[in-house]
Amino acid sequence: MNKILALWGIPRSTSTAFEWMMRQRGDMQCYHEPFGEAWYQGEDPMWPRLQADSKRTPGLTLEGTWEELQAAAAKGPVFIKDFPHHIDHMWDDAMLDKFTHSFLIRDPAKTVTSVIGRWPDVHLIELGFVEQRRLFDYLCDRDGTPPPVVDSDDLLEDPHNMVERWSNAVGIPFMPESLSWEPGARDEVSWWDGGSFHANLRDSDGLKPQVRKYVDISEASNHARRMYDLCLPHYEHLYQHRLTLTD
Repeated sequence: MNKILALWGIPRSTSTAFEWMMRQRGDMQCYHEPFGEAWYQGEDPMWPRLQADSKRTPGLTLEGTWEELQAAAAKGPVFIKDFPHHIDHMWDDAMLDKFTHSFLIRDPAKTVTSVIGRWPDVHLIELGFVEQRRLFDYLCDRDGTPPPVVDSDDLLEDPHNMVERWSNAVGIPFMPESLSWEPGARDEVSWWDGGSFHANLRDSDGLKPQVRKYVDISEASNHARRMYDLCLPHYEHLYQHRLTLTD
């Protein structure tokens, strides 16, 4: 079986744009948050804000998703973008050994304010910072070396060089042509709340350099500031291990 190349992110971290770049390569079967779909919309969903009328998909389970990914990897290269908190209860060495791991992080001021703009009652576990750090530390302790970490701001500021650094770190060829694409529908990634989270991706034409922006969390709601305070130490912990252009 081929090892599954995983990008472990958190919500609103430009991870779907990264995934779309991977789809342009054409050399891997790509999956958009396969565990997340089961965690939110499977027949036995686990998200904390679940309501009686929340969407459920009969037959969609985390266990079935894992079997599907392994079957795909037995046939060829596979890439997934997902969030560790969707499967933290499933982690063990037998499972984690089947992945090549990498991480995408983002300043929690940006993630928290973006998510709360649509989900004002979001729970800490849905933001995923705690579980992302737990998985990172688990792999560091087990393997003796940190897996590759990319910071979203670094990626957006210099996508060409950061994607090249990441590609080298995970052992795949860098394909600069994959950084550009045609604007249009993104049906593969639109299951989240009808696709509103992916409007920017739909209108984009590639990963292009952007001026680094900052968010003043002091202007956010009390709930947002509390979530930020809880997430910040975990972001800062991974940040010190991030890939840089001088590595």
